[in-house]
Amino acid sequence: MDNGGPSRTALITAYARACHQVADRPRIFTDPLAARLLGVTAAELAELATLTTDRLGAAVSDRPRRLFFAARARFAEDAATAAIAAGVRQVVILGAGLDTFAYRNPLPDLRVFEVDHPATQTWKRERLATSGINFPETLTFVPVDFETQSLAAGLESAGFKRTDPAVFVWLGVVFYLTPDAAHATLDYIAGQAEPVEVIVDYLQPAATDEDRAHQRARAERLAGAGEPVFSYFTPGDIAAQLRALGFTSVEDHSAPDLIAGYLHGSAGFEGEPPRALRASRILRANR
Repeated sequence: MDNGGPSRTALITAYARACHQVADRPRIFTDPLAARLLGVTAAELAELATLTTDRLGAAVSDRPRRLFFAARARFAEDAATAAIAAGVRQVVILGAGLDTFAYRNPLPDLRVFEVDHPATQTWKRERLATSGINFPETLTFVPVDFETQSLAAGLESAGFKRTDPAVFVWLGVVFYLTPDAAHATLDYIAGQAEPVEVIVDYLQPAATDEDRAHQRARAERLAGAGEPVFSYFTPGDIAAQLRALGFTSVEDHSAPDLIAGYLHGSAGFEGEPPRALRASRILRANR
């Protein structure tokens, strides 16, 4: 985490979503603000989608990973939209990065809380101002440095209501936390007034020697970039944790299955699912 700007993962996610808008058809997820927030043109994004760059990495140019970034955003927003239709009026985006949901929200009574590192949020505010994207009154930034401040304290100071239902969107974060830290956050979410829902993606341990070697190499690259991976979960283990915390429904998908579902049964992958996607999963749990 660079204290002078956004996290590398926040930038990668934003660029992948923006590239998806111009490089992939059919489109899984539509985000008309992604490129504008980054300050890049469609031509620049089209070029990035075909290259591997030191600055951004393969998540942008690698189509399967780019599709998963789009699919997990679609899955999260579809789940949030369903909860909102049922009456929920608080959405918390943990590790929000350059997410644009709050700026596309048309509902004047829906509170959106973006939780992230202060440096990332400062950079995002600057980009919002530069790009002319309006800052909605329904949005509250919650700057939290988890080395010095708790999620509970940050949300409480921002006016978040523990006694009202809420949806928590938690993407691209869990694997960078220790299992104990991840469990503590899930415990906090489980204490929210019902109905409460969490959408979270995670990595499962590799099942073969070849995949274990690939996973180790990827973890070493991330550690070298200052963002080491600390946790992996099997679907059974994380479901058991959630049920022990009181969640009564858990819907879990592998990355290839999620993508194929949005592409009507065919993700366009040849043979086995791409190795880059084999560990990635996403779930929604509610109580």
